[in-house]
Amino acid sequence: MYYKLNQYPMKEYVFYLILSLLFVSVQAQEVSFTEYDLDNGLHVILHQDNAAPVVTTSVLYHVGAKDELKDRTGFAHFFEHLLFEGTKNIGRGEWFSIVSSNGGENNAFTSNDYTYYYEVFPSNSLELGLWLESERMLHPIINQDGIDTQNRVIKEEKKVSEESPYGKVLDQVQENLFINHPYRRTVIGESDHLDEASLDEFLAFNKKYYVPNNAVLVVAGDLQVDAVKKMIIDYFGAIPKGADIIRLTEKEDPITEAIKAKAYDAYIQVPMIITAYRTPSIKNRDSKVLDMISTYLSDGKSSKLYRKIVDEKKMALEIGAINLSLEDYSMYIIYGYPLGETSLESITSEFDEEIIKIQENLISEKDYQKLQNKFESNFVDSNSSVEGIANSLAEYYAFYRDTNLINSEIEIYRSISRKEIQAVAKKYLNPNQRLVLDYLPEPSKQ
Repeated sequence: MYYKLNQYPMKEYVFYLILSLLFVSVQAQEVSFTEYDLDNGLHVILHQDNAAPVVTTSVLYHVGAKDELKDRTGFAHFFEHLLFEGTKNIGRGEWFSIVSSNGGENNAFTSNDYTYYYEVFPSNSLELGLWLESERMLHPIINQDGIDTQNRVIKEEKKVSEESPYGKVLDQVQENLFINHPYRRTVIGESDHLDEASLDEFLAFNKKYYVPNNAVLVVAGDLQVDAVKKMIIDYFGAIPKGADIIRLTEKEDPITEAIKAKAYDAYIQVPMIITAYRTPSIKNRDSKVLDMISTYLSDGKSSKLYRKIVDEKKMALEIGAINLSLEDYSMYIIYGYPLGETSLESITSEFDEEIIKIQENLISEKDYQKLQNKFESNFVDSNSSVEGIANSLAEYYAFYRDTNLINSEIEIYRSISRKEIQAVAKKYLNPNQRLVLDYLPEPSKQ
């Protein structure tokens, strides 16, 4: 990265120079790791960082909402809850007290593509984290009492989400943007599907997906690699390998004519306009280019969309662009909340105006350098904690089979040119390739 002295005023040049020097120093601080497979197929990644007496143990299971049957939605998210119920050696309701009483914290989350569990402990409790996750994989107690309990919990979670303002926006985007692919369904699923499912169906789901050959174990932080390797063999080595998982990927025909839809929300008073484009997988280079375009358009109050539509024209309360990257497809979403009597159509026109500018002209060199600096900063932030590093290592292996992307992915962003930004905008962000969703208050609330 370099800057020509005559490009910018001296103050700005010095600022950019300092930033670039900082980033050069960061580049040298690569995330080191050791990775290998157990005989049962469990992929193990170890990252040693003895700077602080903290260690993260995490397990990513490559199962998400997209892996569910269409009449049994919500299973992946349900298991995220269910597998804290207890195990052969952990009594019901004891999981969280074990963690907290040993000075730790833990959590889990489910996405369209995977489910992720983790614990953070003082490093002298590293072995405890391994034991907990081995218990989850080998000895879960799955019975009707636990299922009934978690079903009630999830129904309440679903109610809270759906009754939150704008709580169903993403659901509506996915339902209209996808026709065949299971991305059209919600992660939390349908309550009826969980109510109708038998105990045998839950047991079968666990047997199929919660197996070592469908998982990535990451241990990161204050550890000694050789000692941890022995512990991992002790706790995970004897867990039986599961059957090979055959994933059926549903293909979508390209969108060639704009999809127009409306959805209503009883819990809002201000409408929302969304334009959404079906874009390539996170594994496709174009997805990274779209990351840059979304940052260019809407990252912060100095971004193109915000400055123009919110600050200058005062047409909207808020504006944003997001590239939601997923394993099979992604969703490029632009949204806005109109101010006063501003029509949704006029905000859409402003969106389009800014996209056309990108399609017809190269972004300025100054804006391009700002983008590069932003992504350098994001790279630093993502690797600033052992918890973040553990999550990144797991995802890079699970989706790319290239764990070293934790160090090298930034090079992809650095290599993206202004011409490439223009070409990708032309390829994907056209009016005939999108969903236009009017998200409206229910008539009684207007």
